[in-house]
Amino acid sequence: MLLSGKRLSFALLVGLLLAAGSPPAHAWPSSGYTKTKYPIVLAHGLLGFKNLLGVVDYFFGIESGLESDGARVFVTQVTAVQSSEARGEQLLAQVQTILAVTGATKVNLIAHSQGAQDSRYVAGVRPDLVASVTTVGGVNKGATLADLLQDGNSPLIADLVNALGSLIDVLSGHPSRQDAFAAVASLSTQGSLAFNAKFPAGVPTSACGNGAAEANGVRFWSWSGTGVSTNVLDISDPILALTSLVYTEANDGLVGRCSSHLGTVIKDNYFYNHLDEVNQALGLTSPFEANPVAVFRSHANRLKNAGL
Repeated sequence: MLLSGKRLSFALLVGLLLAAGSPPAHAWPSSGYTKTKYPIVLAHGLLGFKNLLGVVDYFFGIESGLESDGARVFVTQVTAVQSSEARGEQLLAQVQTILAVTGATKVNLIAHSQGAQDSRYVAGVRPDLVASVTTVGGVNKGATLADLLQDGNSPLIADLVNALGSLIDVLSGHPSRQDAFAAVASLSTQGSLAFNAKFPAGVPTSACGNGAAEANGVRFWSWSGTGVSTNVLDISDPILALTSLVYTEANDGLVGRCSSHLGTVIKDNYFYNHLDEVNQALGLTSPFEANPVAVFRSHANRLKNAGL
């Protein structure tokens, strides 16, 4: 028996929905789980970007995962390869623009890798604009790899890193001047000590402890991983496995476990490598660890419950 036109349309619609599987998170009504008082601002690390060619996001799936339940999220972009102070000034300008656009009085900064120093710079010079700083795999006490690169002082390597940074910035639509030597200096142990002397808020005074949970009206949290080879399909894993060998402590391939500590340490041994922490590459993380998007969502709920 033939279906009528209306019945046929309905049957096709049902079939398409079943074939598509579950709708994306943003299609569901918001529960308010991630609806923080202040906007969430995501800050990338060294050689980072907002997105490449408008297709690949640095915080892969994280922005939409947070927005799906009510968060206002802004992803920033600073120079891919530059000193933390220079990047921090760029981030500050974008925070001020976000506040002007939203009418909010403060933001919650969540930063990855070198973005940790960028965000701490903003909180240090304008604490009145920042409700919280959370660092993810943050370089808060330096990186051994940066120390080695600084000791090597190779112009050839610097030129290669600058070229890669320039390419990333061009592909992301924000061409700017790169400075590999300045970036490495910021991320080295010596550079981090100097940075921490200027911006000590949240930095642990012990070798591997928690830092102050609050300073100058700003709340501080951190989390990180100690996994390296976490997914056989991820082509970045072998590179991080190689760089991890220069460290004497547990690390994520680029940042040591204790170096990542800032403020209240949520967890410092997720089975994540440095890229897994932001759900890269393309979501190829360990199937045996919490999904990074879920970790970000849980933290947004933590910020919400803290009145931030």
